[in-house]
Amino acid sequence: MKIALVGVGLIGGSFSLAVKRRRLHVEVIGVDKNSDNIKSALRLGIIDREASLGDAIKQSDVVILAIPVDALTSLLPQVLDMVDDHHLVIDFGSTKGAVCASVVAHPKRKCFVAAHPMAGTEYSGPEAAFSTLFEDKIMILCEEEKSGEKQLNLFQEICKNLAMRVVTMKPEDHDLHIAYVSHLSHISSFALSTTVLAKEKDEKHIFAMAGSGFASTVRLAKSSPAMWSPIFRQNQENLSGALETYIAHLQKFKKALDAQDAEIMVGFMKEANKIRPIIDGIK
Repeated sequence: MKIALVGVGLIGGSFSLAVKRRRLHVEVIGVDKNSDNIKSALRLGIIDREASLGDAIKQSDVVILAIPVDALTSLLPQVLDMVDDHHLVIDFGSTKGAVCASVVAHPKRKCFVAAHPMAGTEYSGPEAAFSTLFEDKIMILCEEEKSGEKQLNLFQEICKNLAMRVVTMKPEDHDLHIAYVSHLSHISSFALSTTVLAKEKDEKHIFAMAGSGFASTVRLAKSSPAMWSPIFRQNQENLSGALETYIAHLQKFKKALDAQDAEIMVGFMKEANKIRPIIDGIK
């Protein structure tokens, strides 16, 4: 199998390393506008060689698009313009509504599978990639009815090979749910980090008191703004609603805190504790 990997960072690079680890006969052709990323991907064994987008597509069976979602919506139609009926094109974008809409009437829509691997870290770039990132994770599949049978079968085979569980979902449902379980947590982490950094300007020893709880809570604040800003913009409506609800809960707790109402604060925390079995089940 020959794979054209467009975007050789954390997600694309980890996918390539995973496929290479589990398959004996795979060649990965790298495409990335950042020449330093290409050099790193070659050095790390993420890709076997580089090529232009057009040449990589011509020489491949599978095209993986692991690039920021704003670039994805403009590049995906161009990629479908270049593929043949045998190609499988998969995107790994964190939003699905705008991506699917960008090719809704494309004559080669059947070659495309809209997917989102629920995997990642706070780091970015080829150096952050590792071969087990996708292992035992969920791969969300959207609009499977618009993909070709051959393409879907190969996609399912790849996911099975990577030890991933495929879950189907409508694009609009995906974007709504992901706003709460992923996008909102990133904004919360960015906001907490900014709040503490502002305080640290006046109190230089504040980070000396930071424990593991703080570190785990602000971990996502290390994420790439270049990647997350387009995601937030594309999912603006859902994310705005999620933020409104989140802020309302914060205001409720602040009101109880200012009133020193222990009963309300304890009730607030007990209600939050109900997530424990859900999180434990995920682990």
